This record gives sequence, C-alpha cells and structure tokens, in this order.
Amino acid sequence: MRWIKRISSILFVCFLLLVVVFRLPVFSFQQAEEVQRAELLRKGQFAPISFHRYEVSKTDGSIRNIHYVHVGNKELPLVVLVHGAPGGSSAMNDYLADTNLTKFAQVVAVDRPGYGFSDYGNTEPSLEAQARALHPILEQYRTQKTILLGHSFGGPVIARMAMDYPNLVDGLVIVAGSVSPELEPQEWWRKPLNWSFIRWILPSSFRVCNQEILPLKEELEAMLPLWEKITCPVVVYQGDEDNLVPKENADFIKKVLPNNSNVNLEIVKGGDHFILWSMRDEISNRLARFLL
Repeated sequence: MRWIKRISSILFVCFLLLVVVFRLPVFSFQQAEEVQRAELLRKGQFAPISFHRYEVSKTDGSIRNIHYVHVGNKELPLVVLVHGAPGGSSAMNDYLADTNLTKFAQVVAVDRPGYGFSDYGNTEPSLEAQARALHPILEQYRTQKTILLGHSFGGPVIARMAMDYPNLVDGLVIVAGSVSPELEPQEWWRKPLNWSFIRWILPSSFRVCNQEILPLKEELEAMLPLWEKITCPVVVYQGDEDNLVPKENADFIKKVLPNNSNVNLEIVKGGDHFILWSMRDEISNRLARFLL
C-alpha cells in the first residue's frame, strides 16, 4: 500500500539522517591538539602547553597508546584530571586554562583508553587496566605531591589508581563519581546498544561508553576489598539532584573508608551531574588548597 511505502521511506530517511548526525565531529569528543592549544591560549593560559603520547603493554601482549595534555611547570605538584564517559581531555579545558590553579600545580588531562586520541574506539572495560594505563603519568611527573580528580566514570578510575599505587597518590577529588556497585544502574537498553548493528550506528565514543559501563557493576564489586588501601585525603562533590549518578554514592565512599579520618563530602544542593563545570571555581580552589 502507498502509505506503507511512504512510512518506510520516511523511516529510511530518518535512519540515514541519524547515521550522518552521529558521524559529526562533535560526537567524537576529540579536539585536535592545535585547536585545544588555541582554546587554552584564548582562555588566558600562557603557561607551557605540550601534548604527549606513550605506549603501555596490555595483559594480552598488545600495545595501547595513551594521549594527554600537560600544562605548567614540571617542578610543581601534579594534578591529574580524568574525564567521564564519554569524554576526552578537552572536557577539562577550563581547568587546564585556570591560571589560579597552574600557579600551584602542573596539570595533566588524559584521554582515557578508547577516547580522544588514546586508541579511539578501542574499549578497555577493566578499571584495573585503565589505572595501569595511566600509571606512567604518575611516575613521570611526580614531585612533592600528586592529586587526582575524576568526574563520573573517572571517579572509579582514580579510586582504582589510589588503591593500586597508594605511594604515588596524595589526594583524591571525586566529582559525581559512580563508585557504588549497589547503586550502579542496570538499564535494560544497554545490552541492545551493544548489538553489532547498533554499534555500527553509534559514534565510537558512545559505543566505548556503553561497553565500559556494561561491566561496571562487576568491576566495582571487585574493588570492594581494596578501598581500605586508600588512606590519602578524599574530597567528594556530589549534586543532590544528579539524575545520572545517585547522590548516595557520596555516602558509599564515607562508608567504605571508615578508618580514613580525612574524607570530606560536599553535597551540592540543587547540583546536577555537571557540577564539574558549573562549580569550576570552587573545585579548582579546592585543588589548589590541597597543594598548599
């Protein structure tokens, strides 16, 4: 019938438009180095800006490439910024450009495995492996003190880094971090998103995001016995109106660190999942105070 053909044609056109839209650069969360440098300069950052790559070996013997941006004086304490899912180092541009922060610290923003220019599209579902992939940065730039900041999925990544490399981490700032296995959402639609055809439609950044979130509950459960290894100061920022990461994740951190006397919960009234940016001044100042 004519109306069936018409509807089929409309659906086909909508499908093609969806594929085209998902192929737009904005969905890659990749910002070319020269573009990122220009943005940081435009925002007023005139400290040295450099971009780097290194290789790490995976457990199967293959090689993974990690990309990151470094800003500031290498003699200063280190702040490492770890983005969420999806994302990239450019998500941290406001912090990289913050001259009040780079007065006190050298700042590194990483592309987590599978994002940005760190083997884009190649998912790493293991939190232990992600922490190991970022470990060389802690070794290379460590001076007097090292503080890690992680947003959303970056929260459990930096927690795992502190568990596995406690002698290289002097403080954590977890912003809207999804760290509790009990609170980890189990959305029914995530498995269909991992079907081959759907994966082909999705931008690679969205596919990587879905593939690392699918096993996150089990990954967080595996971390439960390791929280006692975190003895450094921990600051948690959590919005009480976060619709992506339940606010009770902040309470979970307090619960699993009963012997750590330096855990501070900052519950942001009316705050959503994006307080990393809406509260940049407050969080940046907290990072600076960590280093004094």
